[in-house]
Amino acid sequence: MPLRKDDPKSVGGYRLLDRLGAGGMGAVYRGRARSGREVAVKVVHAQYAEDPVFRTRFRQEIAAVRKVSGVFTAPVVDADPDAERPWMATQYVPGPSLAARIRDDGPLPRTELRRLALGLVEALREIHRAGVVHRDLKPANVLMADDGPRVIDFGISRAVENHNTLTETGQMIGTPPFMSPEQLTDARSVGPASDVFSLGALLVFAATGCGPFDADSPYLTAYRVVHDAPVLDGVADPLRPILERCLAKDPQERPEPGSLAAEFVTALPETGDEDGGTVRLRADELALVSTRPAGPPDSDSDAASGAEPPARRRGRARRRWAVAGTAGALALGLTAYVLAGSGALDDGDGKDPDPAVAAPSRWAAPPAGWRPWQTTVEATAASGVKRAPDVYGVGINSAPRCAAHEGAVFCAGDGTLPLRVDALTGKVVWRADGVPSVADKGSFGFTILGAVDGTVVVEQQYRPGRDGDVRFSVSALDAQTGKRLWHRALNAGQARPHLSGGLVLVPDDDGGRSLVARSARTGAARWRAALPEGQYCDWVPAERGLPLVCGPAAWAAKNRLLLGLDPADGTARTARVPYDSVLLGTDDGRVLLLDRSEEGRDTFVGIRRVDPDTGRSTVTKLARELEGDVTLADGVLWSTSSSGRLTAVSARTGERLWTTPTSLEQPSGAVHDPRARTVYLSTASGRVAALDATKGTLLWETMPRAERAENLGQDSSQVLLHDGALVVSTSEGGLFTLDPAHPDRKPVSG
Repeated sequence: MPLRKDDPKSVGGYRLLDRLGAGGMGAVYRGRARSGREVAVKVVHAQYAEDPVFRTRFRQEIAAVRKVSGVFTAPVVDADPDAERPWMATQYVPGPSLAARIRDDGPLPRTELRRLALGLVEALREIHRAGVVHRDLKPANVLMADDGPRVIDFGISRAVENHNTLTETGQMIGTPPFMSPEQLTDARSVGPASDVFSLGALLVFAATGCGPFDADSPYLTAYRVVHDAPVLDGVADPLRPILERCLAKDPQERPEPGSLAAEFVTALPETGDEDGGTVRLRADELALVSTRPAGPPDSDSDAASGAEPPARRRGRARRRWAVAGTAGALALGLTAYVLAGSGALDDGDGKDPDPAVAAPSRWAAPPAGWRPWQTTVEATAASGVKRAPDVYGVGINSAPRCAAHEGAVFCAGDGTLPLRVDALTGKVVWRADGVPSVADKGSFGFTILGAVDGTVVVEQQYRPGRDGDVRFSVSALDAQTGKRLWHRALNAGQARPHLSGGLVLVPDDDGGRSLVARSARTGAARWRAALPEGQYCDWVPAERGLPLVCGPAAWAAKNRLLLGLDPADGTARTARVPYDSVLLGTDDGRVLLLDRSEEGRDTFVGIRRVDPDTGRSTVTKLARELEGDVTLADGVLWSTSSSGRLTAVSARTGERLWTTPTSLEQPSGAVHDPRARTVYLSTASGRVAALDATKGTLLWETMPRAERAENLGQDSSQVLLHDGALVVSTSEGGLFTLDPAHPDRKPVSG
């Protein structure tokens, strides 16, 4: 829907494109960040912004969504509950709601119903594991994305242990056809089983087009929910008895999501596909069914929360993965997982795997003295600032980012001082102070630009006090000691600092209208280059050269300028590219961009290759539209979807090479290892997957390593390749390594 006259034009730095809908609490818009990423922005209605109850409920919603890290929910990417009109930005999920899908096309066919049921079971499992009860699971709050359903709108959710419902006397919160009996009779007793009741009602609606308690008025509907048996006409066996149990009046008689997964797989078999009608399970379905038992929790406290203790769950899940990998190999075609990954499935005692099981030859052995370790960016350092200070961040990123260089891993982040971690042992060697010192009052953010020639280059943002202007600077640190080699205060210029080879490109003292190339080790100026007047520039990842793409701040612009700087003297070559294209990097000396579809969403239809010397541009049409977070490596576009699916597309021909589902939730961008012919994904929770880069075969997946994961999205985790090992960072500052030949070896504390 188009924006209305009284709708804001931008919120929190996101330009609002159109209106997606509105509810009693606020309006939801489709927005776009300067990077081109699209988000759904929920803004509280002006008349409720000063109401403390609504503001508290909105804070509660933000906290609830941030807790949930499942593959079938839309994560928070930004929020400001303290704004004049509080707002929250979540991942934008293109696709109609289930309510709209049923309204327009009628009941779902069995294949779609199966996908919906399994997706919602997984969503509820993750929601309840996070200690949250949704309380408003209904068709309008389920989005039908191409890669699976998404549960949205946690506006009336609450923590399991919190019995304050934030309602006024006599006020009914929820949607009667999909509310549980206890929501209508005793709202304070509502627990996870209430969502299971709503799931049952929703699936009846999806299968038949009618709810099990439909009536002419909401009051009569509510009466039927509490007193009458559900109407299940049109729901066929063997699905019908499952939904009857979900709709039991007594919450204790309803099944748990863990047991429902296996029941739905049996009741809704997937048939009639390429293999001649045999029943098959996808990789994500295998993970869902095999790693969560149908049996009861192990303790009374677990029964209250609906979840096992994390340590016990991880240990039991590892054993189930081994069984699942063997039992499901024929159904899934995961022979490579069982064979190539067999060395990964040890008993978790920290000992080396059986020497009779040879490590697959595709992976190089880690260096002598290496061991799998696990630590955090807050661990005590041997020198420098030994203990991590309690420092506020300025919001430059949500998770620490790292770089590997010559036997070390260097990390920094929002509120996280730069530090060096020994890549062999996981010990923190040093932690560097900021400029000014973190002992001063203020908030800080640090970004590792890279390491070269024994030097670590760091960008810093500092805000004095609570409301001061952000100050920018760049520093070079000695990689061995962490001592500062040189430091420059910067103006907020038209381009961010950038490290390429041995040069640091920083905004000049002329207000940032030009760049100065400085030696990474000494800070000495080498050359200067002017930037296009009034334009802002983004660096293009490149193996050689210094390409930037520059454009005006105005969203209505049609073109941007491709600027290729010569690393020797800063001379520039220029070419024009469409404004809305997305930068990927360089391939065979050409700059690659993705052209969006005409709808302007994160759907891509063509690969644009630009010759930086001549400005000549050619476009290769994609054989199939591409969505998700796309990275470029070794002539291939690697696209990761929020549901964990990885797709490989030739950057030369636009042909799809393969697509493989994984069970990873909200994975990072893909990391390609050309030597091992392997591509890796990771998640904020510390899960990692490896796939064969040529065929797309899933080689292995690991269980979560992070203790908590609140910040989700593409930049919330990271995989680094270093001397035959993988170094993985997680959203809350966790760091660990693993041997890709034996990924489940138990790490030791750094």
